[in-house]
Parts: sequence; C-alpha cells; structure tokens
Amino acid sequence: MPIHHVAYATRDVEATTHFYENLMGFPLVHTEVQAMGESWIRHVFYDIDGTGQQGGECIAFFQFEGVGEQPGWTTDVSDGVGLPFWVNHCAFAATAEKQEEVRARMTAEGIKPAMEQDHGWCHSLYYLDPNQIMVELCRNTPGFEPDPAEAHRLLTANPLNANTAESN
Repeated sequence: MPIHHVAYATRDVEATTHFYENLMGFPLVHTEVQAMGESWIRHVFYDIDGTGQQGGECIAFFQFEGVGEQPGWTTDVSDGVGLPFWVNHCAFAATAEKQEEVRARMTAEGIKPAMEQDHGWCHSLYYLDPNQIMVELCRNTPGFEPDPAEAHRLLTANPLNANTAESN
C-alpha cells in the first residue's frame, strides 16, 4: 500500500509551510482546524507525490495548544530522544534534477545540506527542516535489487562480520 501521509509536530506552521512548499516544492493541499474548548489543533498536509489529489501521498504536521503536550516538548524526532540527528528521518524519492532544484532554493536561503552521501545504490541529499526533522532527497543510482532471503539472513547476522559466509 502507498503511504497516505506521515505526520509530525510543528511549533511554527509558517516556517514549516515555507520549507515544504517553497523550498522542497511540496504544495500545501489541505488544512483542517479543530477547536476543543480552549484547546485547538491545526493539521496541514503537503503533497509529496505531485498529484494534488485527495488520497495522494502527503507529509503532514500538527500545530496545537492545550491538547496534552508536556512542558518543554520538542519537535525533533532524533536529538529529542537522545539519538544522532540523522537516525529518524523521512526520505523522498528524487531525480538528480529535483535534488539540484531543491539545493538551489535552499542555497538561495542560506541553508546548507546537513549531509550528502553516496550510498552506492543511491545518492542522498539531507536537510533539517524548521522542526529539526531530517528530510532526505534520495536518488537511486541504480537502486538495490530486492533480495528477501539475504535481507532475512542479515536480520540476525553479527553486524561486525555480516557480509561473510559464516555470519550466522
């Protein structure tokens, strides 16, 4: 099944909208607002698959107040839980052209990539959004060949010698 949407939290919906709509090129396609007494939720959706259609794939964000959040809550999904900033991230399929379009818009705003990595099977360009969530533009070069048997073998292989025949 395709992803309908992935949702994160934001404290600054305007900065989030600027990042995803203007810099990443994902148009804002839906906003809903719900008041609950003195509490409220705003849920915004950005089209990531280019269809602009209901049921298309989206990245979404919640902005809220008084819905049960803890004091000092944070929007980042890695540093905030004690992990390196690159661990939890959202990767978007991209072409070389899309990577360069986004890079140009980010550079014009003074935003540098958090990382750039050639993984062998893909080339990735990483940025931190205003919520300190890592986003990846991932371009297959040439991609990987699915191999469920090897993938399952490596689930229990010793990571220090996983690529050897005796790793089980």
